[in-house]
Amino acid sequence: MLNQNFFNQPTLKVAQDLLGCFIIRKVGRKIIRAKIVETEAYNGPRDLASHASRGRTARNAVMFGPAGMIYVYFTYGLHFMLNIVTGKTGYPAAVLIRALEPVEAINHKSKIINLKFNGPARLTKTLAINKTFNHLPIFTRKHGLWLEKPTRQLQPKQIIRAKRIGVDYAGAYKDKKWRYYLKDNNFVSKK
Repeated sequence: MLNQNFFNQPTLKVAQDLLGCFIIRKVGRKIIRAKIVETEAYNGPRDLASHASRGRTARNAVMFGPAGMIYVYFTYGLHFMLNIVTGKTGYPAAVLIRALEPVEAINHKSKIINLKFNGPARLTKTLAINKTFNHLPIFTRKHGLWLEKPTRQLQPKQIIRAKRIGVDYAGAYKDKKWRYYLKDNNFVSKK
């Protein structure tokens, strides 16, 4: 399992290092395991695409807290988004989990089931992640949601850097290449 120290690093590094890691979701006797294949970084109070750019609010308060906490927010009145807080306490930053590649989904009879993970809204729906996870640590199994280390180290040439999606309002920050994804992966955003 990834520990809290993994997340207590610069946001752009964590966003890249999360690629290839596994997200595990346990609901009852069902366990879903998927590989992280796309992330997006939101880096500090000056990042105009970040919720923290307007200061601390009730909604974004978790971003100002310790690394490794889960930040779930509701967007467009429809979807939950899963983020992990990064960096030092007081510096508001987080990484959005944008896409996953299914590895296995096992119910109590050990049958693999089909899941949809291409996109941040689909993955939270598939994994049954909602606002109840907000402010919880990702570095413990007790809530039924945690992250594990990759089975093998990625090479830099396997990671693609791109502009973030849906942040055209963010001035100069809209062009930051702070979205990371695995090359030649069918589950990443097509933008």
